[in-house]
Amino acid sequence: MLLSIKTKLKLSKNQQIIMSKHAGIARFTYNWGLAIWQEFYNDGLKPNKYILKKFFNNYVKPELTWIKEKGICQKITQYAFDNLGDAFSRFFRGLGKYPNFKKKGKHDSFTVDNSGKPIPVGGKSIKLPTIGWVKTYEGLPQTSCKSITISRTANSWFIAFAYEQEHELTVKPHEVVGVDLGVKELATLSTGVVFPNPKHYKANIEKLRRLSRKFSRKVNGSNNKHKTKLRLAKHHARIANLRKDTLHKITTNLCKNHTKVVIEDLAVSNMVKNHKLAQVITDCGFGEFRRQLEYKAKKFGCEIIIADRFYPSSKTCSNCVHVQDMPLKERLYNCQSCNFAMDRDLNASINLSRLAKP
Repeated sequence: MLLSIKTKLKLSKNQQIIMSKHAGIARFTYNWGLAIWQEFYNDGLKPNKYILKKFFNNYVKPELTWIKEKGICQKITQYAFDNLGDAFSRFFRGLGKYPNFKKKGKHDSFTVDNSGKPIPVGGKSIKLPTIGWVKTYEGLPQTSCKSITISRTANSWFIAFAYEQEHELTVKPHEVVGVDLGVKELATLSTGVVFPNPKHYKANIEKLRRLSRKFSRKVNGSNNKHKTKLRLAKHHARIANLRKDTLHKITTNLCKNHTKVVIEDLAVSNMVKNHKLAQVITDCGFGEFRRQLEYKAKKFGCEIIIADRFYPSSKTCSNCVHVQDMPLKERLYNCQSCNFAMDRDLNASINLSRLAKP
């Protein structure tokens, strides 16, 4: 089973400069390819990444001596074209938006490989092709990978790579569990377990506002504005990490302890159209929850069942199967048919769990 790992690098100032140069070359190549792609298309041609890659290597790259600087891995330009091709492929299939030009300091990343040879990985240091040895904060598994992607978040650099992992089959105490995701409680299980919603964004919003005001008041181009920008980016990254940590703990618990997990197919893009709840819904990370659940199910050997988007789990009585309207403000399900009463979310999760039974 092929899974990936991402961890933070422990870099010196010189190494950070080298990483920034690589990210800059990857960004330049991507933007050059996007501009030429648009020109070719406007001229009635059908461009692709292979044509752009060949033209760049034969006619453009030889003139750009700064790309050939010592210590720069030349593979990053090839991967930049691959990323551009993948972006257009997603766009044509309706899975993403039209590719945009990359900006300095936003989503900086690049990919390196060892000319087809496997890159050995293990311990708290790794030798990157051309770049040399770099240190990590946590130990890496003893393995090898084909390529490594380096990215920057705020002023921190991370490496990510995929490698073959063995299935970690665990003893499952519970056969089936239904999971109702919500705003008040992040996840309510049919077993009665409730995971509260920590609302990380709301808890940190005052500091974000304060840093945003400071950033807007600094003089453009000044060192103080750059420092404040980094502080703001760090705080955004911290909130994102807190949210991911919460979701990782819940999804790992579900996949390790349950044979079958039933979840709803939530239309998050439609849910956030409710402006009163958009912020808190986004903070829940429902999309990330499902992504983590799906790959961890393969890792720990459990089955994920997706309920139909229009299945009335919240409107159905888990006692007599009567269906009635349930406004969002009503937190207690009171059945009008059998007078059965239960917490709204628990009732919904029990209904979801029954979809896994034959």
